[in-house]
Amino acid sequence: MYRHLLVPIDGTDLSTETSSNAIDFARTLGAHITFFHAQPDYAAALDGEAEIVRLTSPAKFAYTYEWRVRELLAKAEAAARAFGVPCGSMTAVSDSPARAIIAAARDAACDLIYMASHGRRSSIGMMLGSQTLKVLVNAGMPVLVSATSNPPVPSQVLDVIRDEHRSLAAVLHAWLNLLDAERDAGGAADAELMRTMIHYLKTFSATVHRPKESEYLFSRLRRRSSRYDVDLAELDEQNADHQRLIAELEAAVERHLAGAAPLADVREAVASCERSTWEHMEQVEGRILPGALNHLTPEDWDGIATAFGEGGDPRFRRDMGNEFRQIFSRIVNLAPADGAA
Repeated sequence: MYRHLLVPIDGTDLSTETSSNAIDFARTLGAHITFFHAQPDYAAALDGEAEIVRLTSPAKFAYTYEWRVRELLAKAEAAARAFGVPCGSMTAVSDSPARAIIAAARDAACDLIYMASHGRRSSIGMMLGSQTLKVLVNAGMPVLVSATSNPPVPSQVLDVIRDEHRSLAAVLHAWLNLLDAERDAGGAADAELMRTMIHYLKTFSATVHRPKESEYLFSRLRRRSSRYDVDLAELDEQNADHQRLIAELEAAVERHLAGAAPLADVREAVASCERSTWEHMEQVEGRILPGALNHLTPEDWDGIATAFGEGGDPRFRRDMGNEFRQIFSRIVNLAPADGAA
């Protein structure tokens, strides 16, 4: 039985689905996951788009070609932790993703590579992408290929919900790592950063994530089936409890900054919020999302997708989310990672 999976993830919109499928698979096996990202050596390139971006917009270059990697891995790790799957992550700079994937699997002593293929389907089945095919031919160990190309509208909608879950969980875990690093170094907590994290947790959840779930997904599921009424009522209670925990966290931060409470109180409050987020993820992703797939109609999914898109609900437009993306990126890139598996 496989005990340690290497799961390569990339920067495409399919990375959420790939990591979710791998986590489900690892959970059934009781296996460990090492998430891996191979990044081209943009810094060594003397021409091309990356060099143009680096010269004209250093901040954009840092995000697109450097910070984005940590975001991808942080979200994947957050999902694995939420579902009780032990995990770690690795990165490598390489212009040959297939070779880098194989080398990482061997270095981490993995016994299975679980990867997606973005190849198209034909009349005779799936056409593997070139990198996937190279891994299959040269790995020298079992490779499980998950076909994730051209996801249907319901999958696209559910990946939005999953991705937001992972963002919230990743911020909380990054906060714990920052607090532990500050404690070990004997330094003082960054007041501005902690207040920024509180702002993210409160505002992103209230203005972006919860409306998508409650006003669009949950409301349609209630109309289509009464089977999930108890679960949805529990989620309402859970949400109220989570808001209470966030308020307690904010109060703990302010008490600490005023010198009236130790940093350990802040850490315990963050940990409580993380556990609450995990419970929400497990309830929604384990029960509600499968129920939605069973009961919602194509018209329902199209309506939700439209609301989530650029021309839909103005709360969810990309330009409205720039602040949240910047905050998320700053937090997960400032925090020390858990380390390689």
